[in-house]
Amino acid sequence: MTDDKPSKKVANQYERGYDYTKYWDNRDYENAAEHMAIRRLLKGDHFGNAADIGGGFGRLCILLRTFSDKVTLAEPAASQLEAAKKVLEGTDIAQVQMQADDLKFADGELDLITMIRVMHHLPDPTAEFAEIARVLAPGGTAIIEVANYGHFKNRRRHKKQGTPLPTEPVSIRTVKADEPDAIAFVNHNIDTVLGQLQTAGLTLDSKLSVSNLRSQKLKRALPTRAMLAVERATQSRLAKNNFGPSIFLKLRKA
Repeated sequence: MTDDKPSKKVANQYERGYDYTKYWDNRDYENAAEHMAIRRLLKGDHFGNAADIGGGFGRLCILLRTFSDKVTLAEPAASQLEAAKKVLEGTDIAQVQMQADDLKFADGELDLITMIRVMHHLPDPTAEFAEIARVLAPGGTAIIEVANYGHFKNRRRHKKQGTPLPTEPVSIRTVKADEPDAIAFVNHNIDTVLGQLQTAGLTLDSKLSVSNLRSQKLKRALPTRAMLAVERATQSRLAKNNFGPSIFLKLRKA
């Protein structure tokens, strides 16, 4: 009998000729804002064993190595791992192909986990959160970036319309998917995500609002240095209202 149940989706969107390294051209502000956020959240901390989940070509791994004795780039796409060979050449950072919902680590093996720019591909991240909690040691730290639907512009729009912010993920795909099982592009409700994390056993320690000046007009008008000065002054303050398009959550496992 043929099993018509769809196979497990594999996050291989970068296996179809898309060069993710090029995505970061002209995104110096966003890249620096994310590095800034991680440094601030981890300031004063040091870890034994860390992993960057869905870390692409290793963009953040060298930074993580300054906070950890050992770092693993855990990435599902073979093409990204191939690109990472050049980026991470000369380092001791391990590169392993794996899915976020099927991590190849033992229970409690990791002291630090980061998962940045992955959540917008996960309409239902409960399996991924469960895996993160499983492989994280008691007292361990996770930094998870959430693509935030409830950013300032959307909150203002919903207020004018007199409608509440949705609690479920919202698709932000602007063009029709090129394949029936194309990977998702969604924004999340932060409160919903925090509830899912709590269920998985991960408790919020602190959060930052990141890329608060993400605007093509501003990037054309202001030098990156000026934008980053504003970013530094606002990441913590604006996190209280989940202002920006990207919210970085620092979480602890009990």
